[in-house]
Amino acid sequence: MAKKINGSDTFSSLPSQVDLELLEALLEPDDATYPWNPADEESEAYFQELEQQFGMQDLLEEELTTRSQDFYSHLDTLWSDISLASSHNHNPQQALALNLQETLRTTFAAYIPQALLNTIAQKAAEIFAAQQTMGEQLVECVQTVLPTWGTEDLLVLARPFTYAMRSSESQNAASAISNLKNSEWTALSEVEKAKVSLAIASYAFNQLNKSQSEP
Repeated sequence: MAKKINGSDTFSSLPSQVDLELLEALLEPDDATYPWNPADEESEAYFQELEQQFGMQDLLEEELTTRSQDFYSHLDTLWSDISLASSHNHNPQQALALNLQETLRTTFAAYIPQALLNTIAQKAAEIFAAQQTMGEQLVECVQTVLPTWGTEDLLVLARPFTYAMRSSESQNAASAISNLKNSEWTALSEVEKAKVSLAIASYAFNQLNKSQSEP
C-alpha cells in the first residue's frame, strides 16, 4: 500500500504536458530579447528603439495625410478646370458672351458702367443667331438696359447703325460716345443714353460677326 502511495506521489511530481509547453514558450528566442528587467542597460536601448519606431510611424502617417490632402486638392482643381472647359464646349453661347464682355469692357469701361456692358454683351450673344432684323436685335439689346424705352422709338434711333451694319461701313461706336469723355454716364439725357447704348450694341454685333468669319 505504501509503495502505491509513493508511486503515486512520484508520478504526480512529474511535469505535465501543459507545464512543458509553458516552459518552452518562455524559452523562445524571440522572447529572450524582451527586457524583462527594466533596470538593465539593454532595456533603455530597447525602449529607445521602440520610441524611434513609433516616432517614424507618426511622421509617416502625418506625411501621408498631408500628401493625400494635396493630392485631393489637386484633383479638385483639375476637375474644376475640366468642368469649366466642358461647360464652354457644351455651351458655346456662354463662352461667346464672356469673350464679348471682355471686349466691351476693354473698349468702353472708362466711360460706361460695367454692368451695362455685360448685359448688352450677354443679350447680343443670346440673340445673335435669332431670326430678327438688325434693328430688332439692336433694340432688344438696348431694352435690357433701358426698359422704359418703347420699341418704335428705339427703332428710329437705331436706323443710322442698321444702315452702317448693312453696308459694312466702319461705324465707329467710339464716335457715338465721344461726349462721355467730358461727362458722366449719369449726367447724360435719356436720348443720349439710348444712342450710346445702341452704338455699343452695334459694336457688339460687329465683333460677333468678325468672330464668326474668322477661321
